[in-house]
Amino acid sequence: MDFFQSIPAARIIFILAIVNLLSGALILLSCRCIPGLKISGNLMRNRVYQKFFHLHCYIWWVFWPSVLVHAVLALALIGIPF
Repeated sequence: MDFFQSIPAARIIFILAIVNLLSGALILLSCRCIPGLKISGNLMRNRVYQKFFHLHCYIWWVFWPSVLVHAVLALALIGIPF
């Protein structure tokens, strides 16, 4: 239990928060299912975006484990605040 109260645990939580934000933004930018993002229709003509769009499903494999580990470590370090 000493690991959860250490500086490395806090650093891992911070790094995972950044990974969560970046991968969440990448998921949002590569998703064509959101009606408000009409820009993606125009981007689908771009070859670079088409290659990036094919990574959409793989980004989820980074996002969810990162969210889960981040949540477990944060709850172990801080606890439930209620």
